[in-house]
Amino acid sequence: MFFLYDISIYLMAFGMKAAALFNEKVKKGVEGRKESLQRVRQLFAKEDKVIWMHAASLGEYEQGLPVLEKLKIQYPDYKILVTFFSPSGYENVVKKKTVADVICYLPFDKKKTIQEFLDSFNTVLFFTVKYDFWYRLLEGLQQRSVPTYVVSALFYEKQSFFNSRGKFFVEQLRKNINMFFHQTEHSLMLAESIGLTNSLYTGDTRFDRVKQNVKNFTEIPFIKEFIQDKPVLVVGSSWEAEENMVEKLIFENTKVRIILAPHDLKRVPQIKQRFAEKAMLYSSIVNHQSSVINYQLLIIDNIGMLSRLYNYADVAVVGGGFHSAGLHNILEAAAYGIPVVFGNHYRKNPEADNLVQANAARNFPDENSAALFVEELFTDKNLRTQMADQAKEFIAHQPDAAAIILDHIHTA
Repeated sequence: MFFLYDISIYLMAFGMKAAALFNEKVKKGVEGRKESLQRVRQLFAKEDKVIWMHAASLGEYEQGLPVLEKLKIQYPDYKILVTFFSPSGYENVVKKKTVADVICYLPFDKKKTIQEFLDSFNTVLFFTVKYDFWYRLLEGLQQRSVPTYVVSALFYEKQSFFNSRGKFFVEQLRKNINMFFHQTEHSLMLAESIGLTNSLYTGDTRFDRVKQNVKNFTEIPFIKEFIQDKPVLVVGSSWEAEENMVEKLIFENTKVRIILAPHDLKRVPQIKQRFAEKAMLYSSIVNHQSSVINYQLLIIDNIGMLSRLYNYADVAVVGGGFHSAGLHNILEAAAYGIPVVFGNHYRKNPEADNLVQANAARNFPDENSAALFVEELFTDKNLRTQMADQAKEFIAHQPDAAAIILDHIHTA
């Protein structure tokens, strides 16, 4: 079976190299992988003990980060390696201040390539996040007796593990992973049903992260001046559907102040043109080019502020749920104890379903019905307060997943 797996990896690598000729994002990943081996050889000494976290992309990185930060406190002299599969994860994190000593792409999962990579530094602990499994890597770690874990593991029925073709992969996980730390009890149940009994329910580490965001909140300049004590809607990671909602709400309720943080900053000029004299850019306030008084919509034209912006909101709309790209981070908003509204075109988002079941959030099939509900939230204070209280309670009752995980892992 490994023979077929190896062929699939070679085909994937070939396909990505071909796609790199036409796609800049794919090209970054292909070119970046060429530098990974050299980077670890240059930046890690032979005597360094390395804790290694692998994340498919940015979302998985943020899930693993609470564990990584606690490990750095527990083992301050150890080095930290973070690898990514996706350019979107790597490009976002490599620019930030982080606990990692080295950040690079995970090499393609070819046996010889992985063995060479593993031999170039001394891994004493490895964990991957959610469900990004590379079987030659897991095999190589086990051969070197490296303790190997899965943080915020998420199993669901449609994965290949749960059909006749998945037995080989289940066996690889059973042999090569010390423990799975599951983010949901349903995931734990599914894993145990296929013999992965080295499993523990810990909760989702993202709750640790968003609780920390609230605790460490710092004011954002000029936001209070824009709000002027009026009710506030924050629209985070917006796509066009959420911006359609904003257009409806601006004309329906002129008293509400709206803060819009687009998913793609390249679209900011287009959004500004769409809302014309009703909108201003955050950079215009910072550069003293505009007064905040006469505008209803503030467009955020930078990155890194969104998780703090939700602190100012009475209601949040989170983007992606009306788009095939998928729902963005709703926990950042819910952590501030506010109602959250989003589209229902998502899957593999247990936190979204759980928030809806707790009456802390609502999802909708289209932006028109979502906009009507947002308008209702601003006219019905009792409903808004009820949902806000449910959001606070839901977040407060989540376990401290990272602390539980650290009680059960060890280095080599």
